[in-house]
Amino acid sequence: MIVNQIYADNSLRNFHYIIACEKTREAMIIDPLDVDRCMNVAKKNNYKITTILNTHDHWDHIGGNQEIKEKTGATILSHKGAMKKIPDVEHGLVAGDTINVGDTVEFKVLDTPGHTESHICLFSNNENPSLFCGDTMFNAGVGHCKLGGNLDDLYQTFSSQFSKLPDETLIYPGHDYMLNNLEFTLNREPNNEDAKTYLMKLEKQNPHDAYVTSMADERTINSFLRLQNETIIAELQRAFPSMSKRPNEKEVFLALRELRDNW
Repeated sequence: MIVNQIYADNSLRNFHYIIACEKTREAMIIDPLDVDRCMNVAKKNNYKITTILNTHDHWDHIGGNQEIKEKTGATILSHKGAMKKIPDVEHGLVAGDTINVGDTVEFKVLDTPGHTESHICLFSNNENPSLFCGDTMFNAGVGHCKLGGNLDDLYQTFSSQFSKLPDETLIYPGHDYMLNNLEFTLNREPNNEDAKTYLMKLEKQNPHDAYVTSMADERTINSFLRLQNETIIAELQRAFPSMSKRPNEKEVFLALRELRDNW
């Protein structure tokens, strides 16, 4: 599996992905917006774009669909529940579906509500397990629920699905928010030495060559995966005096997201 991470260089800091089969050069574009950048990568690498996959229906993840479809004839796929919001979707996906790209690439579809009601992620469990997670999860952070999402659903997605992913799973999100998310981690957990190290190492990184975290990384630097951490809980109890003395993981997750929304 060939993974091309394409940075849009826009104000929203979008990432697009072209996933290609090494054998056939067939390829799938995930969440296209910047058509020129995507098509230039495809042309440079002699890819045949056969599929467009939208993780969810927000405009910055579907904005390039029509032009790319016109240029390539690619089939558009999305969550089954998003088909009425995304023009020309030819097949709606549900949890457990399989997507193949060429002869060598296979993804399992995960139904991951939270950021939106109808959101999917793709998991490739090959020699390099990979999660293409749209706006559900970011490097060192999680998505918000302000535009049609549900915080309880987001927590369930993390607790029932993402928490079980192997440590070696590579994380490919829909936006480059890592530095800001690391700063939030340190605001909530000032003694997190791993987050300090990553922030120093990556503060001047080129987003066109962004660092790709693993789930092992995330479990050390992502506050939303550190829900039993004593420092995080103590800091939250200072911010929310009414919080339980021994909050459960959901209470911690929801409190963190509330703070992050206004941080």
